[in-house]
Amino acid sequence: MKKYLQIKLVLLLFVSITSCNGQKETDPTKDNSNQTGNKVLDHDPYFVESTAITTSYGPSSITRNIMQDRNGNFWFATWEGIIRYDGKSFTNFTNKEGLRRFHVFSVLEDKAGNLWFGTIGAGVYRYDGKSFTNFTTEEGLAHDRIGCFYEDKTGKIWIGTEGGISVYDGKSFTNFTTNEGLTNNDVNSIIEDKTGKIWIGTRGNACFYDGTTFTNFTNKEGQPFTNVRSIIEDTKGNIWLGGNDGLWRYDGNSFTNYTRNFVGYIYEDKKGNIWTSSVAPDNQHQWILSRYDEKSLNDEKATATIILKKEDMFFGILEDKDGGIWLGTLNGVCRYDGNSFNYFKDKEVKE
Repeated sequence: MKKYLQIKLVLLLFVSITSCNGQKETDPTKDNSNQTGNKVLDHDPYFVESTAITTSYGPSSITRNIMQDRNGNFWFATWEGIIRYDGKSFTNFTNKEGLRRFHVFSVLEDKAGNLWFGTIGAGVYRYDGKSFTNFTTEEGLAHDRIGCFYEDKTGKIWIGTEGGISVYDGKSFTNFTTNEGLTNNDVNSIIEDKTGKIWIGTRGNACFYDGTTFTNFTNKEGQPFTNVRSIIEDTKGNIWLGGNDGLWRYDGNSFTNYTRNFVGYIYEDKKGNIWTSSVAPDNQHQWILSRYDEKSLNDEKATATIILKKEDMFFGILEDKDGGIWLGTLNGVCRYDGNSFNYFKDKEVKE
């Protein structure tokens, strides 16, 4: 039953593949009054309860994103909350610090070393290494359900929410919605390219922002890219988009399509290879972790190596400082060392 609920929730998050101050109340069962006096139920029905603070085993629930900080620690955005791995043990900071018990979707380390965590329903948490600060709509955030983060060249934090984009300058939020020209208020991914242009993937159409105007981004046939879940700029300056329309690369002049299957995440490793998590073409219950070899990306047919295929869902991808590839899944996290996967469970899981 638990797995069924997880799968149902993730499908809702992915849509149909076929088509500033102070700590908030920590008891999720209480009704909390906001500043207007209205009652708000501080409860996340999909939060996976865990009593663990520190354990030798990894998370057992959906792990949506992964980040390695400047000190080498790994941070996981999970349905059990915020979890850190120091190379020896896993610590659940949601339990340790008494944070609001909401599942976590995104994570970022900024240039100052602060960690940002986006929740689904409890807004944003910023961690300075000593304490957490919770930002919600009461502090000016566009929405309390957070999809992504990005820090631009000026140090501003761009926050993609279900109610538009919030840009934090260190003091206050500036919000952008469809009223300002954003193509859709439900934002999945944000990046800034080498020219300073901001690229945005939404549940609607992808677009870019030049500092003044939002422009709908379309392919050579004039068709928009819909439900773009992941956007990256590679080291050569190409823009990659993954979502309902598959995997696409834009070099500034022309478009290249690599697959039409739904792509949930794109990542470039240190060698320039492109990794993706996507739905299997022959079975929508199965997902694939693929690696596109850098040397073949300009060939007529790029070489995609299937690293892992199983009945699961794959989310965030990360290359660690030692060259290992980390992957978030429906049931926790795993690391690929080039030969096998470590799932950080009480009993080793071999694939």
